[in-house]
Amino acid sequence: MKWKKFTLETTTEAVDLVCDMLNDLGIAGVEINDNVPITEEEKRQMFVDILPDMKEDDGISFVSFYLDEAEDAQELLSNVREGLKNLSELVNVGSGSISTSTTEDKDWINNWKQFFKPFRVDDSIIIKPTWEKLEEQKEGDIVIELDPGISFGTGSHETTKLCIIALKEYLQRDSVVLDAGSGSGILSIIAKKLGAKEVLGIDIDPSATKSAKENALVNNLDISDGSLNFVTGNMIENNGVRSQLGLERFDLVVANILADVIVPLTKVIGENMKPNGIFICSGIINTKEDEVREALENNHFKILKINKMNDWVSFVAQK
Repeated sequence: MKWKKFTLETTTEAVDLVCDMLNDLGIAGVEINDNVPITEEEKRQMFVDILPDMKEDDGISFVSFYLDEAEDAQELLSNVREGLKNLSELVNVGSGSISTSTTEDKDWINNWKQFFKPFRVDDSIIIKPTWEKLEEQKEGDIVIELDPGISFGTGSHETTKLCIIALKEYLQRDSVVLDAGSGSGILSIIAKKLGAKEVLGIDIDPSATKSAKENALVNNLDISDGSLNFVTGNMIENNGVRSQLGLERFDLVVANILADVIVPLTKVIGENMKPNGIFICSGIINTKEDEVREALENNHFKILKINKMNDWVSFVAQK
């Protein structure tokens, strides 16, 4: 099916009112493109390793919406223009120009799956998407089934591999592990498969928590007996969350998140770790290496090892 795409040019000042107006006209789904700087809250909730380079905010927003090609858009566009005219008495709506193009109907949500194939992390761990068949497997391999969703890590990125390498070296079979920023749950699942006594994953996004629980079940791991669990919360900003997780509880903490999140995490995570506990942190672009090292040292961590893979850095530190 083909769709008509309409893109309305307005201002960042008016974009919320414009979207409300479109919603009132029955246009529920819109796309907004602008150069408004990302807030700190949005930054903390982005599941990316490098934030995008953005142009300077020019005050212009583009709002796009779609209609079935068979639909008559003339009346609707007339109502949109009338709505813009009314809004212009309250706020600067900019040019209000509307451009038109045609786009194909594609399964954008699932299209990315064709690029996610089974792969070997090292000589004993294989990551396999749930929808793919495993062609090669040798005795002793640990196979992790994963349906990451479009927002969470697949394990193929260097930062995740660095964490897995460190987990295999430092995790003990009686370890109690905290996965801070658990995302799809891949590191929690691997920690449990490697023999951890207890694993708790925490993420600020409830969608990540849901995804992680589903992935645990896919890997035949029990999340009802307390030995593997996932919760939602912000342990950096909420000391009540840290208390609930357990003070001096964890033998090992792994955090595969942005350097800008790891730095404030180093200030508080120590209270949840047992004396001499191990802290593995990754997701650190090499330009942030010194910043993370300084944060660890300033918060009384002893750096045991620094691992690198291409442009990425991982620290192993001890409380």
